[in-house]
Amino acid sequence: MRSNRFKIRLLIGIAIVAFALIKRCSSKETNPFTGRVQTINMSSEQEIAIGLQSAPQMTQQYGGLYPDDNYQAFVDQVGNKLVNSSIAKDTPYKYEFHLLLDENTINAFALPGGQIFITYALFSKLENEDQLAGVLGHEIGHVLGRHSAERIAESEFWNTVSTGAQVGADMGGLVSGIGQQTLLTNGRDDELESDELGVLFMIKANYNPDEMIGVMEILKAAAGPNRVPEFQSTHPDPDNRIEKIKEAIKKYKAQ
Repeated sequence: MRSNRFKIRLLIGIAIVAFALIKRCSSKETNPFTGRVQTINMSSEQEIAIGLQSAPQMTQQYGGLYPDDNYQAFVDQVGNKLVNSSIAKDTPYKYEFHLLLDENTINAFALPGGQIFITYALFSKLENEDQLAGVLGHEIGHVLGRHSAERIAESEFWNTVSTGAQVGADMGGLVSGIGQQTLLTNGRDDELESDELGVLFMIKANYNPDEMIGVMEILKAAAGPNRVPEFQSTHPDPDNRIEKIKEAIKKYKAQ
């Protein structure tokens, strides 16, 4: 009797894993702006909706918006210049830029669909407009690269596989570990791809792409000497990013 129950569980587990694999294969598509094949299981309209729904919560988490209309207008001006000068303007996304009140957390991030944020803590450390363009260009790259949508699809895949493994043979912990490593690796690739796109956007908008290196130096200094090693982080080490940025500058200037 126990043997029959185990066989049934195993078959159910295999079926769940097979479903996840079939769904993943059918969700492959080529990003027309980066040329990279991605696993995406949502439309651009759904990405926009997720971003708009999440924006108020993210704003609140960082203390609200910075109460200086001139600074916000400056962020909008630079962000919109980057969008309108590049392939970003040809996407269905609605880019909006938000300067957050947080004066302690050095950060910038993008939600799917075009909602882009920068904290005042980071904004205040930037030395010029070109560096701000570097930060915003990088975040536009995340949106255009559909990185959030890709991570969501990957996360759903591994959750389904983990469920199937747990049902079939109680190996969910191992499979979940594989999934987490996959997501961490994709995260590093996302950052490098966004750095390269940011360089391209800066050049198209007549900003100095070398200032992207200055942004990395600011992030490196802010992290301090005890920053997390690259292999333990979802972000590449700033020194590694600087080398990749130099390569991107050389490539796009040559073009």
